Amino acid sequence: MNPLTTLRKLACVLLFLMAAACTLTPPVPDQSDAEKITELGRAIAALDPSVDPAEARRAARLAVEYPRQLAIEYEIEDSPLTHNSKVNAGLKPRGLCWHWSRDLGARLERERFSTLDIRYAIANYKVAFRIEHSSVIITARGDPIEKGLVLDPWRYGGALYWGPVPEDAAYPWRPRAEVMAERREDEGLDPLQATHAD
Repeated sequence: MNPLTTLRKLACVLLFLMAAACTLTPPVPDQSDAEKITELGRAIAALDPSVDPAEARRAARLAVEYPRQLAIEYEIEDSPLTHNSKVNAGLKPRGLCWHWSRDLGARLERERFSTLDIRYAIANYKVAFRIEHSSVIITARGDPIEKGLVLDPWRYGGALYWGPVPEDAAYPWRPRAEVMAERREDEGLDPLQATHAD
């Protein structure tokens, strides 16, 4: 690699780290994983009477425990924004929000739930001064994302944030396929390709 390119990347990382050090990371809620799994399992089961309580418990356990494993694989040591800068500079392997979303979503999808759907959402596309963000949404089978729960392991670096989509004031969630179709349109591509590529 060109030494000048490496130096530029390191300078960018240092500038970002200094800026990130001045920002506050939201506190991780003080709750044990066992408590979180129980509470999340109840919330998933309460999405709709059709949701199988055993599936809800299994989904909750995976949603809480699997991100802990991903945090180790991603080598998480810093706040999410600082870690993002390291991934973008090539200093860490993974850990951007869409990595968390795809990896957690893929793990949940492997369970082949019959009463739950695993969906993907994006917030802040084309929102000025806001970072675009991706996450997993879990819903009762067939429900739209607005009726689901956000499962966001990125926000606290592997400690799962979860909550009802309409109550997540930090992020106005939209279905990923919808955002990708809009992005293709903005780029002058055929928006119908979004249904095939995503």
